[in-house]
Amino acid sequence: MPAISSKKPYRIGRSRTGLGLFATKPIKKGIKIVRYFGPLLDSRKKKHEAIENKYLFELNGRWTIDGSVRENVARYINHACKPNAESDVSPRKRKVVIRAIKNIEPGEEINYDYGTDYFKAYLKPIGCKCDACEKKRKKKRAEARAEKLRLKAKAEKKALKKAEKQAAKAEKKLKQELNGKSNGVKLNGKHFNGHGGKSAGVKAIAVKSGVPAKSKGRSGREVSVSA
Repeated sequence: MPAISSKKPYRIGRSRTGLGLFATKPIKKGIKIVRYFGPLLDSRKKKHEAIENKYLFELNGRWTIDGSVRENVARYINHACKPNAESDVSPRKRKVVIRAIKNIEPGEEINYDYGTDYFKAYLKPIGCKCDACEKKRKKKRAEARAEKLRLKAKAEKKALKKAEKQAAKAEKKLKQELNGKSNGVKLNGKHFNGHGGKSAGVKAIAVKSGVPAKSKGRSGREVSVSA
């Protein structure tokens, strides 16, 4: 790891994605923080065109900076979708400087946007881990959990309502059955309701069984009648 002068407003430290560059002193908006440098690669040369690594910084269609050298401290600056710095590119001078676009406090990680091409090639396949994307994913996870709980509560409420409805229906049916039994008197295989019905039933049984039934004639005397 390259040595960094104590006068520099940054240090190399552990980040969410590995190593990163962190402010050690307040850095005001607009201040040049560090230069991004390394060997210049000419796309017209086949040996240069064949070089491939994630620290290549394209200046224009011809020139590219190979920032993979360890002395290039700026290589440790990580990407962010909502950064606090930016790359100030001077193609004619073949020079790149990282400049603060916000006030950066001590201990805060320095970051800048790597650009669309780099994002699609290296970050999108594995998922961007910058603070903005992490917050977005955290929010989505929280919303997904809330939706899951909402659906669960809705299902439980529906199940409870259904159970109450079934219980009420069963209770109503039971009451109807109990009312039906209490309203009818079963006698000799038949239901007879009321006093008149019951007396008539008893008389009919007496005649059918062969017991003489008494009847009054015109004179008022009782006459026995056999079946």
